[in-house]
Amino acid sequence: MKKIISLLLITTFLACCNKDDNPIPTNPVNQLPPATQTGANTFGCLLDGEVFKPGLTNNSYNCFYQLVDGEYFFVVGASNQKNGILKSITIGTEKKSISLGETLNLFERINGNAYGAYYRGNSNTGTDELLYTSQINTGELKITKLDFTNNIVSGTFWYDVKDNKGVIHQIRNGRFDMQFTQ
Repeated sequence: MKKIISLLLITTFLACCNKDDNPIPTNPVNQLPPATQTGANTFGCLLDGEVFKPGLTNNSYNCFYQLVDGEYFFVVGASNQKNGILKSITIGTEKKSISLGETLNLFERINGNAYGAYYRGNSNTGTDELLYTSQINTGELKITKLDFTNNIVSGTFWYDVKDNKGVIHQIRNGRFDMQFTQ
């Protein structure tokens, strides 16, 4: 009988000490999706130090690389919505091709450039703002995989944008691994 009671006490004690096998990492960078190159359709970055990942909207991410009238256009982006606030992070090119291993400087959204964009819309107040990189607030996009057979593009990015109040928003540690349409 003592053995049964001891066994029950030990079992109860061990059950109470159960650890979560998948705790949420405290470092925000560790909460981002892994930097893969398999076409996993992942996207993430830090937006002003906080984790940004797609979710809670229809079509929460998009990626295409298209030839239109002899010019290339590339776009990869993601959106999420919480408490009536829609945020989108987008990186793209205007009449500019991309290539494997290339690092593109992100400037204003004009022909021949690569750019970064940040959109924030508040359905509660009816306000919205679309911000782009510029000659002053710049960034970089690095293409780490470009596979036309399987339509996979992967890369990393960072950039800054300035809002209408003069606040600089920092997009850091960005990564994506997407299947693109042509």
